[in-house]
Order: sequence, then structure tokens, then C-alpha cells
Amino acid sequence: MEYKIHGTTMQTLDVQLANGEAVYTESGGMAWMSGDIEMSTSTRGGLLKGLGRKLAGESLFMTTYTCQGASGLITFTPEAPGKVLPFTLEAGQSLICQRDSFMCAEDSVQLEMHFRKKLGTGLFGGEGFVLQKITGPGTVFMEVAGEVREYELQAGQVMKVDPGHIALYEPTVKYDISRVKGVKNILFGGEGLFLATMTGPGKIWLQSLPLSNLAGKLARYLPTKG
Repeated sequence: MEYKIHGTTMQTLDVQLANGEAVYTESGGMAWMSGDIEMSTSTRGGLLKGLGRKLAGESLFMTTYTCQGASGLITFTPEAPGKVLPFTLEAGQSLICQRDSFMCAEDSVQLEMHFRKKLGTGLFGGEGFVLQKITGPGTVFMEVAGEVREYELQAGQVMKVDPGHIALYEPTVKYDISRVKGVKNILFGGEGLFLATMTGPGKIWLQSLPLSNLAGKLARYLPTKG
């Protein structure tokens, strides 16, 4: 499988498949394609796994695209302005991602829900109790709103983040929630009551444009019912 990412703020992803190669995406995730490509839609692993993915922000059904000819081209587009991030994962290697960030992946990659065990993290962590967990082997493509900053935290190194800016992170990173200190900071700081505390070792990817912020900004200009 070969791929190429085009564009800047409204990127597109071209995936070139050879005979027998396959990729899968959520229902409706494909933009256009050419060549002899077979589509197969299913719950991919059964109803329970499909419901788990639904809780993690994806569709109940997934569609697999398999190349039946010598080659085929499939193009995917993100749902919001931002970046397409490719990751090639080894067998057993995983990433923890925000809801609805999965774009598409090779057939060998596993997509499942990731449940936050801590009550505080689930309630105030910005994305709820359920995230996505991506596990290799294979190549997976994630879509992240806005620009992306990547940091590699050393053991014990801490980064405090507005939860909406967390795109994905390695499972070795400890994710917790801490309350903002000081009454004035809470009331007038504009950052909310809680911040995410991410402790290394491991890599984290932060996004510049949380979709919740964009939705809130646009809501000001939408007509309201009288």
C-alpha cells in the first residue's frame, strides 16, 4: 500500500492499493475511488464491537475496500479543516485517540473503544469516558482539527493541557485531571475548572482547534428561535 497526503488546511488522502490489499473506514468515509475495488460493509467483529466503536465516536458499520484488479485508488477527506496524520504501528503497538479521530486503516489494524477507569478523568476530561484505541500491525490515518504539535515527554515530565486540545497519545503517558487553582483563575481565566495533566514517558499530539471551540464560536452567529 502506498499513500500521499495533498493540501494544507483542507487535506485529502490518496491511498493506492495493489491487488488483494484492503483498507477500511467508517460508513460514508470514502470521498472518491477508481479501479476495480470491492466494497464490503459490516459491523467488523460483531454487534458488540460495533456498538463499542459507536460509543467511541465512529459509525456502527465499517466499510472495507479491497482491490480486485492490478491497482486501485481511494481518496479520503477529513470532516473538518486540519491535518491527516499517518502512523505505521508494529504488532501490539497502540495509540489512544480522541473520539471521531479515526479516518481509515489497513485491514490488519484494530480499532476499539478505550474506557477511562478514573471517574474524574471521565467526567471532566473533555471527551467523556470513552476514547478510541488503535492497535497495530499496520498503517492507520487519523484526522485532527487545526494544526498539530507533537511532544515527547520524558519520564516524570508533565504537560498541563486544556482537555479539548488533546488529539492522541501513547499508552505509556499517564492521563489525569487536576483542578485549576485560585478563585480568580477559575472565574475569569477562561480555561474552565479543570486541566488535563499528562505525565511521561511517551509522545503526545496536541491540536490547535478543538471542534467544541469551533462549534461554540459558530453558534454565536446562528439564528435562534424566537
